[in-house]
Amino acid sequence: MAKITEEQLEKIVKQNKELEEVVIEIGVLESRKHALLHKVSDVNKVLEDYKQELEQEYGKISIDLSTGEYTEITEEE
Repeated sequence: MAKITEEQLEKIVKQNKELEEVVIEIGVLESRKHALLHKVSDVNKVLEDYKQELEQEYGKISIDLSTGEYTEITEEE
């Protein structure tokens, strides 16, 4: 049976290993991304719940997050 050279074999094995490592890293990143997307959803839920609490206490307001000052939001009829 015919064979490629040792140098060619080493090169192709090295490239294949590098490809496998990159594919594994992509999987790790996708898994991390998935977890972070769930965390975003959880944080948004907590934020929305707290906005509802503030709305019950102050009514509809717009808050300046740098100062804590707020202005009432009036609904146009």
